Amino acid sequence: MHINNDIFRRKLIRLVLPIAFQQFMLAIVSASDALMLGKVEQESLAAVSLAGQVTFVQNLFLGAMTIGTSMFAAQYWGKGDRRSVEKVFAYVLKVTAIVSALFFVAGLTIPELLMKIFTNEPVLIERGAQYLRVVALSYLLSGISQIYLCVLKNSEKAVKATTISSVVVVLNVLLNALLIFGLCGLPRMEIAGAALATVLAKVVELAWCIAESLRKDGIRFRLSLALKGDPLLRKDFWKYTAPAMGNQIIWGCGYTMYSVIMGHMGTDAVAANSIANVVKSLMACFCGGLGSGGGILIGNELGAGKLERAKAYGDRLCRCAVWIGVISGGVLLALIPLILKVTDLTPQAHHYLKWMLLMCTYYLVGKAITATNIGGIFCAGGDSRFGLICDTITMWCVTVPIGLVSAFVLKLPVLAVFMLINIDEIIKLPAVFANYKKYRWVKDLTRKEA
Repeated sequence: MHINNDIFRRKLIRLVLPIAFQQFMLAIVSASDALMLGKVEQESLAAVSLAGQVTFVQNLFLGAMTIGTSMFAAQYWGKGDRRSVEKVFAYVLKVTAIVSALFFVAGLTIPELLMKIFTNEPVLIERGAQYLRVVALSYLLSGISQIYLCVLKNSEKAVKATTISSVVVVLNVLLNALLIFGLCGLPRMEIAGAALATVLAKVVELAWCIAESLRKDGIRFRLSLALKGDPLLRKDFWKYTAPAMGNQIIWGCGYTMYSVIMGHMGTDAVAANSIANVVKSLMACFCGGLGSGGGILIGNELGAGKLERAKAYGDRLCRCAVWIGVISGGVLLALIPLILKVTDLTPQAHHYLKWMLLMCTYYLVGKAITATNIGGIFCAGGDSRFGLICDTITMWCVTVPIGLVSAFVLKLPVLAVFMLINIDEIIKLPAVFANYKKYRWVKDLTRKEA
């Protein structure tokens, strides 16, 4: 099918750039934590990095819920069914608030137990627990605000969602500096300051999201819809979101296992791995933005019944993903000398970081392609089972066992272990391309009577 290139580019840029910038700004918070706490001491940096795995696990759940929300919100919005968008919003917000409250309670009451999952270093357990006790409230706040932001992006307000996130990130970074180092007459709180800065920023974010939804043209949370619900819509939601949830858990637990493996290889390895992961996340933001924005774009077309146009858009997105991955890897390669210059690590950790960053360049190429297809194109049309199957095989049958054996049985060097646990995105590529060509994702998920 012939498509107008100018229209496609305008639609894609209107969605991808704001979402990519939003993800970049969110990653900036982790980068600022790493940079500022690294100036305090290396142990603080390593402890907060490991404590951040709790946030990472929560984000797996939130990621699945936002994928499910986007599946249906994008298609019903493309169809012009605003009422169904509000039904999806009300139901997802209710579920997300309940689960996020559990994370809040766990972080507040059993932080030492949570830290022992990721490391056996007493100093890291103690300092990580200190961070978790303070940051716990942010789990509840961010769980709710992320669903608000997701609905904004799916109702033609991606720029507004980006504005909210970006301003909050800037606030978070400023509060980090003030509270970590005790500037402007405030007490020097170090690790606790980084946690409190996150909580205060999330309070502002949630308040702003609620205010935006109350505008005349906003998608509002309606308590009546949350209490009553729509059985058919709820059934549709879990039919396609449950595999995405499984995929997030499988992928996230595998990714967390990488941190567990590196966490038992010494504080130098933990510190270098922490910074490498922050940089990798920053560079992968445009890859994720292409997947999220492309998924909304295709979902709108599928919901409107324009299946052939959605298929043509998917072909364009795949080509874009390859170029984005190559460009992202190239940019990281050029930035390595600067990154090494601004980080304050021991000589051994500095050596690890240099080679870890080099290995991240090939990871970004694979990540761009898989994020665009698995998290964007496939899920836009309800093909969420592929990601679950693909990640189960590549991570739990290949990379996690290889990582465990190489680290604890063969006792290979740190850099060899890091290289082996970062090949999962490359291994997926043949299966991803094969599944794309089956076009099982070209599907209208909306109900005609909605």
